[in-house]
This record gives sequence, structure tokens and C-alpha cells, in this order.
Amino acid sequence: MDERQALASFGALSQETRLQIVRMLVVSGPEGMAAGSIAEKLDVSPSNVSFHLKELDHAGLVSQQREARSIIYTANYDALGGLVRFLMEDCCGGHPEICAPVKAAPTCCPPDEGCVR
Repeated sequence: MDERQALASFGALSQETRLQIVRMLVVSGPEGMAAGSIAEKLDVSPSNVSFHLKELDHAGLVSQQREARSIIYTANYDALGGLVRFLMEDCCGGHPEICAPVKAAPTCCPPDEGCVR
């Protein structure tokens, strides 16, 4: 991930509703969620959620797929992992002990499932 893309991602995530949406989609996994369900869970209007989803999509943090009359949104795990790697790219400045707590942090799923570590 280059700096321009990282800035776009951070910009998209710097709004409370969008951050909540991304976290919700990460938890929902590859099945994703319909925009209407997202709006319901966040207790915001569908038009408000659509606006935020468009911003997240533009930043490359979510993907969308039409299923019948719904649009299903999923977290873009590659982009989110790229953002974490961007932050850690120059980790520690030659002092690996600084990054040890981050590398030792538990993941949400087993490593063989392709989760970002």
C-alpha cells in the first residue's frame, strides 16, 4: 500500500459511523451484510449508511455485490491488512523489541484461515 492509499483509508476511517461499519463488516466475515441490515444495527437512516458505504468503497475498504434486490457489503480484508502492514512497515527502527507486543497479539482466527496477523 502506498502513502496515498493509506491516507485515503485513514480519511475514510476517521468518521465514527464508517469505523463502526468497517468493524461490523469485519465481524460479519465473508457473508457480509446488506446495507439495510447495517442501517438497522447502527440505528441510522438507509441514506446515511449508503453515503458512508460509498466513501468506504471509494477508499477500497469494503466491497459490494448485488444479491437479488440487496447489495451485500463485505470488508476488504486485503486492504485492511495492507493498512496494518503500511503502519508496521518500518517497525521499530531496528529495535524489534518495540514491535514484540504487536506481533504477539492474538488473532481473531487461526493462522491457516488467512487472517491478518
